[in-house]
Amino acid sequence: MDSTDEQCFTELYRQHYGAVDAYVRRRVHPDHAVDVVAEVFLVAWRRLKDVPFGMELPWLYGVARKIVANSYRSDGRRLRLVEMLAAQPHRDVGDHSDAIAQRQAISHAFDGLKRVDQEVLRLTLWEGLTFSQAATVLGCTVPALQVRLHRARKRLRRAVETLADDEPDLSSSSKWGNSPVEWGGRDA
Repeated sequence: MDSTDEQCFTELYRQHYGAVDAYVRRRVHPDHAVDVVAEVFLVAWRRLKDVPFGMELPWLYGVARKIVANSYRSDGRRLRLVEMLAAQPHRDVGDHSDAIAQRQAISHAFDGLKRVDQEVLRLTLWEGLTFSQAATVLGCTVPALQVRLHRARKRLRRAVETLADDEPDLSSSSKWGNSPVEWGGRDA
């Protein structure tokens, strides 16, 4: 756009801003009026060549009417969404700090285990391998793996209990909640 377009738009804005502003303020909440008027003149700037000479104000009112209608539709959708969300059942999620403290204690205890114990626990509990598959990975028999797993679980359990004894906050029953620690497996 050249300087004559800028001059035409400036003149259009100067002449009709007050009328468009009043038109919009009679139709929307005062908090939204400034935005709607700005959008009307943005459309006018973008479509300056489409503004009919001598009919500028009615054209601007037509643009404003469409923007106001869009605003009403948008507000209606927003209101329906708020009502739908308000009708949803509320769930109390509670405090997750106990579970986090428990997981952190198990993690610290796990980190203190020997690498062999960590690996047997990882393969069977985290990776979900069967005893046969884990035994193959470790290069041992299934009964040997079961013994290693049993011992690793025992060492982990003792490490967590020792940590709980050392940390008074972790040993209290309220910190651990009512659910027992899940050690996994039949022989745990």
